[in-house]
Amino acid sequence: MKPFAVIVLLLTAGAIAFQCGKQTAEKPYPVKPHPKGYVACKSAQPLVIDGQLADAAWLSAPWTDDFLDIEGDTRPEPRFRTRAKMLWDDTYFYIGAEMEEPHVWGTLTQRDTVIFYDNDFEVFIDPNGDNHEYYEFEMNALNTVWDLFLPRPYKDKGSAVDGWNIEGMKTAVHIRGTLNNAADVDTGWSVEIAMPWSALKQYAHRPAPPGDGDQWRINFSRVEWLHEIVGGAYRKVAGKREDNWVWSPQWVIDMHRPELWGYVQFSSEEQGKAVFQGDPAWSVKCALHDVYYAQRTCRDSTSGWAQTLDQLNPWFPAATSPPPGLSLEAAADGFVASMPLTIPDGTARRWHISQDSRLWEE
Repeated sequence: MKPFAVIVLLLTAGAIAFQCGKQTAEKPYPVKPHPKGYVACKSAQPLVIDGQLADAAWLSAPWTDDFLDIEGDTRPEPRFRTRAKMLWDDTYFYIGAEMEEPHVWGTLTQRDTVIFYDNDFEVFIDPNGDNHEYYEFEMNALNTVWDLFLPRPYKDKGSAVDGWNIEGMKTAVHIRGTLNNAADVDTGWSVEIAMPWSALKQYAHRPAPPGDGDQWRINFSRVEWLHEIVGGAYRKVAGKREDNWVWSPQWVIDMHRPELWGYVQFSSEEQGKAVFQGDPAWSVKCALHDVYYAQRTCRDSTSGWAQTLDQLNPWFPAATSPPPGLSLEAAADGFVASMPLTIPDGTARRWHISQDSRLWEE
């Protein structure tokens, strides 16, 4: 299919200009904030998985930014601090997290139950960033886990595969206080997770363990319930929904939008040497996802997909028109939107998104 125009994205100090021939748009297409990034360094020694994050490699690894509300910093600041760290070696991907909590409690003891019915810590991983075939992991203060695989997001008619397990995974919890004791005040709890590359590579579609500089999409969530103490025991407050605190904001209450997750960049260099590199295709991915969501709104409003970008205009965000370079092929059963990209090193790519949110380049 032919694009309406050939574009070159010039990425300089965060400024993005779209060029069509000799004409440059006066206002660049609105791009969402780039998700957060983290450099995970390689550990020289295997880590002891005890929940305490006391190994030398952990002590030298930086914390992520403190978690914020899932809808972003326009929402109230979380009541309790949450932060995480990441490391790796040739066998495992390591994740550690620390959560402030004056009352540490948990009730669920059966693996692969819905762990977020308790306060929990969650991990979401999409190795190749195509929005499909991603992993979800949850654990509570009792070290009960739920690991599952999703062929595609729920909004795209995906369904969780609960029977999929991260074989060989190690997890541990450390309680700074006493678990399930409503008579005292605790400090918090921390978790430590070692996920084997042998399990993560199953649907990675890229090297696992990763190479130096490789980036995977990842996000973390903490679910926190308001509680009350009744008869000396903890009880969730009836009629109150849970809080969702995350590392990189989703901007909506939905963790199953992988396009908004953060990035982990794997490094073989010493701690502090590597610098996180932003995604040079981020602006193109934003434009393609805007087409995807506009098409969903169009379908819900008209019972069909728009066949041209002109037809899609009424549902495009913020009353803007699609940026130059976008093209669209549509049929009754779906669509593919495409957009070219040339990054500063001269490499030419073409990105695509389909009606089920799958994203790919060629």
